[in-house]
Amino acid sequence: MSLKSFSDALPDYAKDIRLNVGSLLNDQTLGDQRKYGLLLACAHGTGYKPIVDAAEAEAEGKLSPEAANAARASAAVMAMNNVYYRFVHLASNKEYGQLPAKLRMNVIGSPGIDKVDFELFSLAVSAMNGCGMCIDSHEKVLRQHGVATEIIQTAARVAAVIKAAATVHATAV
Repeated sequence: MSLKSFSDALPDYAKDIRLNVGSLLNDQTLGDQRKYGLLLACAHGTGYKPIVDAAEAEAEGKLSPEAANAARASAAVMAMNNVYYRFVHLASNKEYGQLPAKLRMNVIGSPGIDKVDFELFSLAVSAMNGCGMCIDSHEKVLRQHGVATEIIQTAARVAAVIKAAATVHATAV
């Protein structure tokens, strides 16, 4: 099932979500690697198997195996990092921020694709997961590499739409 078919199955009250999924699929501003990588990373980031399956089908043949793996890896490592760094950020005791994380996250340094694309995927998943510290960190790297504000905003938009589609589908089907 494609993401379009997935979104077509959403109830009428989620018409805006259906339209937004269609807009994302038709977006030409990101290029295929970024667009399908973001869709795949965010789908995996939801943890909702039906949207993961739809995104995997949508991305098949449009992403290199390395890019697809990096998208999945960004969702995996952000599932861990977003919890940990959100804790560090929200804890009143700032001593936690001075301690080493002691979490393996080698994929961030060597994602197998362009670092900027991996950072964009990680930012989107971090936005979905609500980790302000990670959002700031990834956004800073992206800005240092000259990524336009509109591209960063589009990544956050992808996260918002994919999360909404997964949430509605999980409760309506």
